Amino acid sequence: MEFKDYYQALGVAPEADDQAIKTAYRKLARKYHPDVSDDPDAENKFKEVVEAYEVLKNAEKRAEYDELRRYGNRSQFEPPPGWQPGAGQHEPHQRYDGDFSDFFESIFGSASGRTRGGQRGQDVELELPVFLEETLGEESKQISFKVPAFDAQGRREDITRTLNVKIPAGVLDGERIRLKGQGAPAMGGAPSGDLYLTLRLVPHPLFDVEAHNLIITVPLAPWEAALGAKITVPTLDGRISLSIPPDSQSGQRLRVKGKGLPGKQGRGDLFALLKVVMPGKTSEEARGLWQELAEKAAFDPRAQWSKEQ
Repeated sequence: MEFKDYYQALGVAPEADDQAIKTAYRKLARKYHPDVSDDPDAENKFKEVVEAYEVLKNAEKRAEYDELRRYGNRSQFEPPPGWQPGAGQHEPHQRYDGDFSDFFESIFGSASGRTRGGQRGQDVELELPVFLEETLGEESKQISFKVPAFDAQGRREDITRTLNVKIPAGVLDGERIRLKGQGAPAMGGAPSGDLYLTLRLVPHPLFDVEAHNLIITVPLAPWEAALGAKITVPTLDGRISLSIPPDSQSGQRLRVKGKGLPGKQGRGDLFALLKVVMPGKTSEEARGLWQELAEKAAFDPRAQWSKEQ
């Protein structure tokens, strides 16, 4: 089978840290999500990104993959003699609409749907990507997936099901919903299995999520932080005007009530994380003004150091 280079799939170096891997995943997941990408091969690329992140975000899976990676130079990858798929004690891996690759299964084993009790139909487990904007109301998403089915002679003939799924308002990443009877059909008139959807929030280019709160990093010019300013800030449902107090500090948080994600107790909040940034280039005239400010401000940002010595 084909060897898959998960580092190459995310565009990171093998020594990349967890934050670099997460950042790369967020960028590529947004770029190739089938709902927004114009790339004709977006769905396959999205699945490759999800599969790569599934391995590299987990320290145990990543170590196991790195151990096998030396075999990747062969055009036809085969696990080393004695290798047992999924021999490590892994958490059950999640899925985006469909199976992971044979390469993944050869390393970590299969996580196909569970069968409960007798001849009841097989349960199906899928991941459903959800945009933050879709959590604001009762949105519906159409999904298609394959389930195993068998004819009267017991021959397997997979079928494709298409459903419209309502997204619960205020859903959090990793929440699991059950659609009874929407799994695989059973033989002999037994009940069909269930469909279990694990909802995954698609990384947003502007907002980070903390429970039902959102965090947005707000770049400020030094003079805006020093003098105060009124700026326009994006939210999930439109832009708002935000007042920056004078003498604001980099790393300071400003709270905007009710502009986060919906929850049982109402909407969470939006926190504006202030970040003072310098201009990329400084003219001679501007440099002179900075020099004048340095002389008149009488400010030592490292004064605390001398007190601690």
